[in-house]
Amino acid sequence: MMWRVTADNLPAVRARLEVSPHLAMFPLGNLDRYGLDGDAPRAPMLWSDGAAVLCVTREGMVMPFGPPDSAAAMARVLAGRRVRGIIGGRDIARAVQRAASLCDAPAKMDEDEPQFLLSLDALRVPAGAGDLIPLADAPRPMMESWRVAYDVEALGDTEAAALARGSAILDAYLEADSHRVLLVDDQPVAMTGFNTVQPAIVQVGGVFTPPALRGRGYARRAVALHLAQARATGVARATLFASGAAAVRAYAAIGFAQVGDWTLLLFKDDGVTVGG
Repeated sequence: MMWRVTADNLPAVRARLEVSPHLAMFPLGNLDRYGLDGDAPRAPMLWSDGAAVLCVTREGMVMPFGPPDSAAAMARVLAGRRVRGIIGGRDIARAVQRAASLCDAPAKMDEDEPQFLLSLDALRVPAGAGDLIPLADAPRPMMESWRVAYDVEALGDTEAAALARGSAILDAYLEADSHRVLLVDDQPVAMTGFNTVQPAIVQVGGVFTPPALRGRGYARRAVALHLAQARATGVARATLFASGAAAVRAYAAIGFAQVGDWTLLLFKDDGVTVGG
């Protein structure tokens, strides 16, 4: 049976998540940004049985953490809730999907992608042209168009949906100073960022190169240079998940090794009701 996490027992539950932080970067990041039981759409609510942890944001994103045999208890917590998607390690995410009878729910994205981990003392920075600048120093109209293209390509959004939220997402990136842009001959050629930053580990996300500029090594150099900056501040590890063979090759080239698989399941429209 899972119990609702409160401020009193949050430290113990957070410590459980931090045992395997690469599997809990989204819950940890949302806790840091929005606080437990906050009012923001991405604010997390948590349940735990001492070993497994279920995170559900206010907007209905489900982020399970723990062994697959905890999925039935998680599904009972989700019963009657409107959920927008499930993201997490493949074994527990798919187990929750099955336990909650969501296998036939219409999805705009339903992918299992390889997850990678890197100890930053093994980071390899590719030689080549280009240096990083803060996102704030890049042309905003171009960056907004890149963000829309990323959401359509990587998250399965419609262009209209991506346009509707693209400016707000870019503002959040700027506020957090989380993203960087690679310049070659004074021209932006790739973007990279950190979805979540913890004291010892970062999660890479939002990596994008315009289609016309792909195949030149820009993304891998951008990611590597950004990770080198993080390493200089004391961060020891990095994690990410990759879509497609080209991305896998790029991340392997700078030192990442696969440690598992990650599920990205996003339901259509405004989600589905569990048990509905």
